[in-house]
Amino acid sequence: MSAIKVVPYDPAWPGLFEREKSRIHYLIGDMLDDIHHIGSTSVVGLPAKPKIDIDAVLLSETLVPAAVDCVKSLAEFTFHGDPYGDGMWTFTSGHGSYGTRLYLCGPGNVAHDNRVLFRDWLRTHPDAAAAYAALKDRLAAEADGDWKFYTGGKSDFVASIVQQASAERARRIALGERAGHAAAR
Repeated sequence: MSAIKVVPYDPAWPGLFEREKSRIHYLIGDMLDDIHHIGSTSVVGLPAKPKIDIDAVLLSETLVPAAVDCVKSLAEFTFHGDPYGDGMWTFTSGHGSYGTRLYLCGPGNVAHDNRVLFRDWLRTHPDAAAAYAALKDRLAAEADGDWKFYTGGKSDFVASIVQQASAERARRIALGERAGHAAAR
C-alpha cells in the first residue's frame, strides 16, 4: 500500500478551489444553488491530503441525475456513485493524493451540512484545528496506507466537533429568536 500523504497547508489551495468552482459552474451552473470548498484544504493553516474537496449543492434533488451525467461527460472525472448512501454523488480527478474530489448533492443534505459545520468550526477554533492536524498526522503515520484505518480514526473527532458546532448553532438560533421576540415587544 502507498503511504497516505498529509502535507503542510498550501496557500495555493483556495485558488485551486476557485478554478475548479469556475469549471463546475460553467458545466452545471444552471442547476447549482451553491459550491463550497470543504475538507482540510479549506481551513487556512491546516495540513491536508492535497486533494481539493468540493460540495456542489444543486437547486433540487430532481436535478441530481442530470448533473451527474454532465460531470460524467468530462473524461478527467472518475465517477464513484453514492459510496456512503448519504446522497453525496462522488467524483475524483487527478492522480493519487493530488487532485479534486467533487460531491454533488441536493439541498438540505445532512452530510453536506455536517461538513460545513465541521469546516467552519475548525476555521474559528484554532485549538480544535491543531488537535485535528495532530490526529491526522498520527493516523497517516500509523495507517501504512490503510485508508479505512485513517478515515475511521478521524470519525470520533469529527463527530464530536459536529455535535459541538450543531449545539452552538442551535444556541445562537435560540438566542436570536429570543432577541427577536424581545425587540418586537
